[in-house]
Amino acid sequence: MQLHVSPSMRSLTISSNNGLIDLMKIKVAARHISYRTLFHTILILAFLLPFVFILTAIVTLEGVNKCSSFDCLGRRLGPRLLGRVDDSGRLVKDFYKILNQVNAEEIPDGIKLPDSFNQLVSEMKNNQYDAKTFALMLRAMMEKLEREIRESKFSELMNKHFAASSIPKGLYCLSLRLTDEYSSNAHARRQLPSPELLPVLSNNSYHHFILSTDNILAASVVVNSAVQSSLRPEKIVFHIITDKKTYAGMHAWFALNPVSPAIVEVKGVHQFDWLTRENVPVLEAVENHHGIRNYYHGNHLAGANLSNTTPRTFASKLQARSPKYISLLNHLRIYLPELFPNLDKVVFLDDDVVIQRDLSPLWEIDLWGKVNGAVETCKGEDEWVMSKHFRNYFNFSHPLIAKHLDPDECAWAYGMNIFDLRTWRKTNIRETYHYWLKENLKSNLTMWKLGTLPPALIAFKGHIHPIDPSWHMLGLGYQTKTNIEKAKRAAVIHYNGQSKPWLQIGFEHLRPFWTKYVNYSNDFVRNCHILEL
Repeated sequence: MQLHVSPSMRSLTISSNNGLIDLMKIKVAARHISYRTLFHTILILAFLLPFVFILTAIVTLEGVNKCSSFDCLGRRLGPRLLGRVDDSGRLVKDFYKILNQVNAEEIPDGIKLPDSFNQLVSEMKNNQYDAKTFALMLRAMMEKLEREIRESKFSELMNKHFAASSIPKGLYCLSLRLTDEYSSNAHARRQLPSPELLPVLSNNSYHHFILSTDNILAASVVVNSAVQSSLRPEKIVFHIITDKKTYAGMHAWFALNPVSPAIVEVKGVHQFDWLTRENVPVLEAVENHHGIRNYYHGNHLAGANLSNTTPRTFASKLQARSPKYISLLNHLRIYLPELFPNLDKVVFLDDDVVIQRDLSPLWEIDLWGKVNGAVETCKGEDEWVMSKHFRNYFNFSHPLIAKHLDPDECAWAYGMNIFDLRTWRKTNIRETYHYWLKENLKSNLTMWKLGTLPPALIAFKGHIHPIDPSWHMLGLGYQTKTNIEKAKRAAVIHYNGQSKPWLQIGFEHLRPFWTKYVNYSNDFVRNCHILEL
């Protein structure tokens, strides 16, 4: 490149090095530009022009993605000055067009898919795939992977359901050994409580807890945690109700492991005179109904359209098919006024709870003429546990449900409930419970899937007094998102859900709240290899 200035300083010419082509020619009018100004202009151009051309060439060739404001000037102007245009925008549009095409087409049957992305890239290089073929293969691989993940998730949920429904070997061993001990050891058969303490069982100045369970280890944790957390354990009376097959082992455990100064009574359902088939015909029907037994013990995958079911919906359905829901023990709470005719106020506990604070203030709560003091479960953000309304439990497409219930009504929790038995005896709660159970049986379980909470939500309608949520924290058996600090502060924590703390599928970080109340030094516990998990 050469710069020529005319002798008169009236014109400026920039030409190529061979002098054949004039790249730029500037004529200057003398009356407008002074020689000094022209001279300065020439110096600036002589300095800048080579730099701009070089910078433009470099930025254009290297395709820099990030540049300073001055560099970007060269990048923007360079391709245009050199006659080059950036094709990236057009390439992206073409790629989107191909993706839309592939998404609208059917994947050919029998297409052979690579096992990995690396293999796909290798085949693409070897077979010279075009962009459409590559996109089609990639889509087919992703859909195959999604199907495998989905199938794996359903298998995981089924295995978890079986694990939650089964009895761990250690717990089964514990029950058998204690039953054998009951038959051979007179001390294991001693009267509970001792004869001089029998009047306490109906003394309303004591704090009466009722626990219905066939899990000996879980019962021991509930009782131990309640006694150890109490400020006045000498005022505690536990009424433990179990089934006939577990009665001997349960009795032996508490006879051999007293929790003095608290008092424990163990009774089997067969020992209650009132609990006859004549008084509970509906529950007998529930236990013996062929369709119900098949629903809870049959093939859970039969008739299930998994292609149109989300894993979460499937998990909820499995949870509702727990065999415990057709157990008489699970329905016993609706008969408390008849089973304990001399008691006025009791606290009913599920066997998967742990008591962490003194519960004696519960007896001082004024229920304002209501029967059931319970924590409401519709005022939290947790969609698994604390955001439940009636719509979550009932089928509102059923005309009887739609006619009598409000889908937006707040649900409440079983597991730790204060029952005013005196007020309860003046109501028709039990009759209402029976009526709706019968109607659901007639409708072939289309009003709700069986369990104790849905009919109780109807039967106790208008009889609920909400208590502070800090008394009863739920969900420790559902998810790992449980707030540990809140769990530490709660009076009662509840492992409702499949992941019970005594199972291998229990959540590791939540298990210590429960295991701290297990007596691992006990001979029966050690011999059955019930060790800290």
